[in-house]
Amino acid sequence: MNKIKADIPFLVSLIILVVAGFLIFSSASLGLLSKNSVKYTNVAFNQTFFGLFLGSLACLVTSKIPFSFYKKNAFFLLIASIALTLMVFVPGLGVSHGGAKRWVTFKVISFQPSELLKIAYVIYFAAWVARAKDKVKTITHGLLPFILITGLVGAVLLAQPDTDTFMVTITGGLAIFLAGGGRWKHILLLGMICVIGLGVVAYTRPYVMSRINTFISPEKNAQGSGYQIQQSLIAVGSGGLYGRGFGQSIQKFNFLPEPIGDSIFAVSAEEFGFIGSTLLILLFVFFALRGLKIAASVPDSFGRLLIVGIVILIISQAFVNIGAMVGILPLSGITLPFVSHGGTALFIALAEAGIILNISKTTQKRH
Repeated sequence: MNKIKADIPFLVSLIILVVAGFLIFSSASLGLLSKNSVKYTNVAFNQTFFGLFLGSLACLVTSKIPFSFYKKNAFFLLIASIALTLMVFVPGLGVSHGGAKRWVTFKVISFQPSELLKIAYVIYFAAWVARAKDKVKTITHGLLPFILITGLVGAVLLAQPDTDTFMVTITGGLAIFLAGGGRWKHILLLGMICVIGLGVVAYTRPYVMSRINTFISPEKNAQGSGYQIQQSLIAVGSGGLYGRGFGQSIQKFNFLPEPIGDSIFAVSAEEFGFIGSTLLILLFVFFALRGLKIAASVPDSFGRLLIVGIVILIISQAFVNIGAMVGILPLSGITLPFVSHGGTALFIALAEAGIILNISKTTQKRH
């Protein structure tokens, strides 16, 4: 009997994306090295060991775990991730940065629990919709559970506050709801609720309103709220067609805020130009389309919905980041998956990819 293998094209796209992302990160982090060598060492170690190395091991492990495990333990995973995320508010454990509490630290190890909450939410909601089957078209088994589950997760994330992560999480939930057979009129109603909710958040959270105003008129405060987008556009524009070359970005040294974080696409665009940026975007597109193609071939409804949720989580975050850096979306602070600094984010993204690889094996059992 032949051993069932994971989807090779998806695996190859993942490997290329991770390698390209690590090279881009390595170059972008040189800007940090010129300012603070100690911090650079910590950042490089965190990304390499916790993100790349342990993340690769996590990908290998999750590619071996039967995905039925997640369905059986969906509720426990959600509750555990919520409890873990709430630890950011525990004095001595939660770490505040930029006015937000999004990190938990245990002596020498720190991580961002909201990354776990995102995937736990997707797992639980995919399990719910898979069990509901055709009943998902109803209000009691479809629309209402979506609002309640998403509202619970949203309350935890918005309390930090982490509006950006919440918006990406909603997108993943909507994708599962739609793929599971949710009615379009319910989806439109959810869209209206999201728009109203965003308006309320913008009104009550000055930093959200500031981002919207900056998006509309970035030139009005070029040295303040509009500084990042102005410097990002300079970096993207100066890259031209072919780019300055690997490691040759100027903006990453003294101009771009967070060159290893949410501004990393601008660094990449400056060094690799329009052609390199296009290739990176196409790589994300292929990753997403291949993932969705796998989902379409999966006989199990939970496995299919889980892939849809994971793919949309990753690709929506990628394009929100890229869109912000080229000025077609408001700045969000969201990082670029597989590329930006963040050991927790890279670890979870690779673990999520491993889940997709595991589910992809079921498509071959049909032949």
